Parts: sequence; C-alpha cells; structure tokens
Amino acid sequence: MTPATAEAVEELTRLYRELPPRPAVDEVEAAAAVLASADAEEEARLAEADGEPAARAREGVPAELLDVLREARRNAIRLRALQQRKEAAHVVELERRFKVFDDLIQRASRVVSPGDGGGGGGHAAAVVNEVVEVEAKRKPELAAAVAAAATEIDRGSKGGLGFETKSVSSLRRAASADNDTEKLGLIQVASLIESSAKKGTTELNLRGKLVDQVEWLPVSLGKLQDVTELDLSENRIMALPSTIGSLRYLTKLDLHANQLINLPDTFGELSSLIDLDLRANQLKSLPTSFGNLTSLANLDLSSNMLKVLPDCLGKLTNLRRLIAETNELEELPYTIGSCTSLVELRLDFNQLKALPEAIGKLEKLEILTLHYNRIKGLPTTIGQLTRLRELDVSFNEVEIIPENICFAASLVKLNVSRNFADLRALPRSIGELEMLEELDISSNQIRVLPDSFGYLSKLRVFLADETPLEVPPKEVVKLGAQEVVNFMKNMVASRGASQKETDKRSFWAWLRTLFGCCKKDQGLGSVQLS
Repeated sequence: MTPATAEAVEELTRLYRELPPRPAVDEVEAAAAVLASADAEEEARLAEADGEPAARAREGVPAELLDVLREARRNAIRLRALQQRKEAAHVVELERRFKVFDDLIQRASRVVSPGDGGGGGGHAAAVVNEVVEVEAKRKPELAAAVAAAATEIDRGSKGGLGFETKSVSSLRRAASADNDTEKLGLIQVASLIESSAKKGTTELNLRGKLVDQVEWLPVSLGKLQDVTELDLSENRIMALPSTIGSLRYLTKLDLHANQLINLPDTFGELSSLIDLDLRANQLKSLPTSFGNLTSLANLDLSSNMLKVLPDCLGKLTNLRRLIAETNELEELPYTIGSCTSLVELRLDFNQLKALPEAIGKLEKLEILTLHYNRIKGLPTTIGQLTRLRELDVSFNEVEIIPENICFAASLVKLNVSRNFADLRALPRSIGELEMLEELDISSNQIRVLPDSFGYLSKLRVFLADETPLEVPPKEVVKLGAQEVVNFMKNMVASRGASQKETDKRSFWAWLRTLFGCCKKDQGLGSVQLS
C-alpha cells in the first residue's frame, strides 16, 4: 500500500471516529414503528382530550372555559407528538446516513483489498481493530468485548476493510442494556419491546423507568406475545394501545401510579390475567369487556375516580380479592353476589349508602371493610356470611346492626366505631359471636351493653372511647375487655338470683293470700242462718 493510500485510509478512519453513535438495529425498527403509528396515536389522544371537557360540561364549567381547555389540550398533544416524531425521524435519518457510509466503506475496501491475497488485507484488518477500539473508548465498560468483536469483524464475509457495522452496533446495545439507572424515552421503550419480543422475554419490568414525556406506549407492545409478567407502574402513562389485548399469556399486570383515564376495549382479551393492579390512576369507568377477565383472582382499583362498578363484574367468578378503596362509589352492582370466590372486599373511603342484599351470597368472604362511607344500615343477609372474620363499618351513619349478625359466627374483629349520634345499641344477640376477639364501639351513643355480652369469653380488645357507657361503668371499661365481660356476666347472674328470690317471695305471698281467703270462706260457712 502506497503512503498516499495509507493516508486516505487513515482519514477514512478519522471520519468514522467523528461520527455520532450509530442507533442499534432494534432502535431503528422501533423508530420506524413509532413513525408508522404516530398519526393513529395522535388521533386517539385527541379524541380522549375532547372527551374530558365534555364530561366537565355536565359539572357546570362555563362553555368558553371548556373551549379554551380543549384547545390547550389538543395543542399540547400535537406538540408532544411533534417532538416524538422528531426523535423517531432523527433515528431513521441517522441510520440512513450510516448506510451511505457503509457503502463508502465497502467501496474503499474493494480498492484497498481487491483480492484475498492482496497485501493490503493486513492493514485493513488493523484499521478495523482501530475502529473497534474507537467504539470501546466511547463505551469504556465494553473494553473486555473489544478483542472478541475485532475477531468477529476480521472473520467477516466482507473482506477488505471489514467494517462490520452490526457488531459495532451490538456494542452500543449491550452498553445501553447495562445502564439500568437511565430512564427511557419513547424510542428506547419501543426498541426494548422489539428486542424483548425477539428474545421471547417472559418478564418485563419498567417500573419508574420511563421519562415523564412518555405518556403513551407504542402499538408494538402487542408483539410481547411470550410475556407473562409486565410491570409498567410508577410512570406517567395516560393511555394503553389497543394491541395490549394480544398479550394472551399475561398473568400479572402492574399499572399502578400512572395517569390512565380509561382502558381500551381490547383489555378484556387478556384472558390469562390473574393479578391486576390499577390503583392510583384516574380511571372513571371500566370497559364492558372487563367481565371477560374470568381468570382474574386479585384486582386493585383503589385511588381512582370510579363512581360505579360495571355489572359485568359479576362474571369474575374466580375473583378472590377486590380492593376498591378511595373512589367515588355510590353503590355496588347487585351482580357482586355472583363473585362467589371473594375472600376479601375492601370498600373504604367511598360514598356508599347501602350494600345490596346480594352481599349475603358471598359465602367465602372473610374480610369486609366499609370504613368512611355513608351507610345507614347493614343488609339482613349479613348473617349468611358464616366465614366472615373481620367487619369494619366505622365512620358511617349506621343506626342499627341487625340481630342476625349472630349467625356470622366466625367473626373475630368487629369495628362499629364513630357512627356518632346514629348508633345507640348493640344487637342483643352479640354474645353469640363466641369467636369475637376485638370490638370497637368508640364515639357512639351506646349507654348499656346487652346482657349476652358476658358470653364473649375470647374478647381481648374492647374500645369504647367517647361513648357514654353507663352499664358497665367507665371504671370497669378501663380495666380491660375481660373485666367488662366478667362484670356483665356477674351482673346478669346477680340479677337472676335476685329475681329468683323475688319470685319466691311472690309465690309465698300468693300462697298466704290464697289460704287466707279459704279460712275466711270457712268462717263464713259456720254462721247459722235464722
């Protein structure tokens, strides 16, 4: 190789050294996918934005203000979409330029090493090594891979200079994968989806790993056909693509702490889903297809904006745990009674005024919490919950507890506190709850405990703060639960003995009266008539 040729090759190497990092193959594919679906995604987001002000119109917001809000939302969506298109277009254009550079490299290779026996081949290999070392300097953590990469390039089928761009790109992909602390943009997310789909990944964890600007996921999400567990929680995702319904093998999906407004209709196609966490979003409704999630066992809907639960909820016959705390629920669907596998039902911090009678059909229910609602009374079917271990109706407006609660014989913990002026008495049959260990009647208007209280032999916690109890007196209550039980037991026994003595005296008094009358009759009978 002549000095001039060598100088030209060196300049070619220097130009390569000055190039920006080349996007990985997966990144290019992801960018192309983002561009292909960008218009459809933008239209879907615009439709959602139009629907939000329409909902507020019913709440009395001025029409002009709603128009301003609608236009502001649409403009923000278009700006974000433009930014995302720009990023994707940059990746695609970058790859196009690199391909041009590839062609130029190949042309130079043919000139420098026209045949296998050419003397320039060794020098070309050295140039390749230098190029790979340039890559290693850009990514110091990959220094150990340089030798292997150089060998692969040198062994490549292209001969000559041997600039094997795929291997160099692989170095960058490996470096990106090792950096778990860096948050991902939309293109990186799409790239990760592409690579995960190709590798047949079964578990994908993106908890808190997306930059704030990523508010929607690419349609390529549907390619994750082999994924069984997917964690997208603690991001700022506002919408899911309809292709999520393609994840037929998904058994666990965590979406908590995002900004989801609704779920696509295809969500119901996740037929294998067992665990679903949707807490801390902005959901106002669930799709009608939700009832198709018949494998669902654990569902968390807490901290959303739900006012009703759909009737289709009754189709979830395998559901064991339903958490719907901190919503705006005003009623439960009657179909809740069809969820016969329910073991735990938590409905705290809602606007419930009553429970449907169908609640009594939940024969496996063990935990029912209704803390901080507006419930005035419990249904008579509450006694059918023979496995119920915990019942919390504190901070409500309960006026009466039905007597047949005594049939819920497994009850261990009962909280009826802070119904304030509404609750004035406990059911007379409360002593039948022989398994009861904890009872809280604080901040009510109960003055006298029922006589059967003395049968609660397992009671170990009894709270009656701010309740004007007279029987037993407060001094006894302060001594603890069992002292209260013993007091009531002794009081009833004492009253019984006193009643017997009273009955005995009454009997003898009656007998004396009876005999007195007889003697008087006999005296009258001895009087002689004139």
